[in-house]
Amino acid sequence: MIKKMKSLPLFRKKYIDFSLLAIVLALTLLGLLVLSSAVRTQPGGGSSFLLRQGVASALGLVTMVVLMVVDYRLWKRNYLLLYGLSILFLLATLVFGHGESTWGARSWLSLGPITFQPSEIVKVWLIIALAAWLEAHEERINKPLVLGKTLLFAGFPVGLILLQPDFGTAMVFLFFIAIMLYFAEIDWKYIFAAMGAGLVSLPVLYLRLDNYQKDRIFDFLHPEENISGSGYQAYEGRIAIGSGKFFGRGLYKGPQTQFNFIPTKETDFIFPVLVEELGFVGGFFLLILYLGLFYRLYHMGEISSDKSGRYMSMGILAVFLIHIWENIGMTLGLMPVTGIPLPFISYGGSFQLVNFAMIGLALSVRYHRMNRRKEREVYPLEDWLEKHWHSVLEYWDKKIEEERQKRFQRRK
Repeated sequence: MIKKMKSLPLFRKKYIDFSLLAIVLALTLLGLLVLSSAVRTQPGGGSSFLLRQGVASALGLVTMVVLMVVDYRLWKRNYLLLYGLSILFLLATLVFGHGESTWGARSWLSLGPITFQPSEIVKVWLIIALAAWLEAHEERINKPLVLGKTLLFAGFPVGLILLQPDFGTAMVFLFFIAIMLYFAEIDWKYIFAAMGAGLVSLPVLYLRLDNYQKDRIFDFLHPEENISGSGYQAYEGRIAIGSGKFFGRGLYKGPQTQFNFIPTKETDFIFPVLVEELGFVGGFFLLILYLGLFYRLYHMGEISSDKSGRYMSMGILAVFLIHIWENIGMTLGLMPVTGIPLPFISYGGSFQLVNFAMIGLALSVRYHRMNRRKEREVYPLEDWLEKHWHSVLEYWDKKIEEERQKRFQRRK
């Protein structure tokens, strides 16, 4: 008789983090609700915006589930391929990209009717690649030569993004790279050296900024100086937030929102829309959801079965953290204005898809943490095939045994 091999089920409910799924769904629904108000004054009531965001969210959900079921270690083993594709995408953006006249940076690519921001996709690929690299070099990460190679490996894509030039996105990359290096237990002497080098280079970096970027820094330091010019957006956003008070003006009833005083209110400045119409209560509820998101992602990293899963979870956490901190901070006057959207709330198809993809990768860390077979990695599809193959073998084994019994009875 063939011994039945123990295999994993194709869909294992007890390994799914339903808390994180609930948080993400709540954020998505809240984002669609606030977006419906932000685009209400657009032609057709903004139905085209809602339709595109809804489609992106639906595709994002499918992407999230697929990435959760596929073992994240598959991507880890092919991290050099993902890194190479990242470089190709960023080089293609520099050559064929567009967006200078609209967004001030050549950050977008068009493939037929589809327009997307390659750096958003590269963000996910680099997190995977850097996590695999750090795991492979974790024992020697504090050796100067290895650390130098690591910084070159992680910094080259950032340099290509700076050439676009997209300083907001580059800041996001630098932040999650720094967080991943921190969890890789880089020596504090290197951290202090990097902080010192950053402070010394600030004057040089400032001189290389465009005039509109210098204006944003000036408006941050002197918010009341140019409210009719470059500081208008931040000023109107703060008015909307203040006018929301505790319970808000009511959905679709915010004057700053509905009379179009807030520029880019469906993307970068959607947080003032939320607070103006839903008040402190709505803003506090959003922050609670984000805190839950941070906690679950940190928990994923802590329970990971390997170092790459931990580094990847912390990198994803860092991406969400810097996006949320910068976006909400700039609308409150706590940070300079940059073109960084709010996760799951701001309008943007490629951004929404990437958010769901990162959540799917984090879910995969938990979903596959009990899968520790030594000789080979077994993925859900392989488990399913293995299970049904052995069912077929058992069926024929049973038939052969029945035939033997019949022959034995005839001989009697």
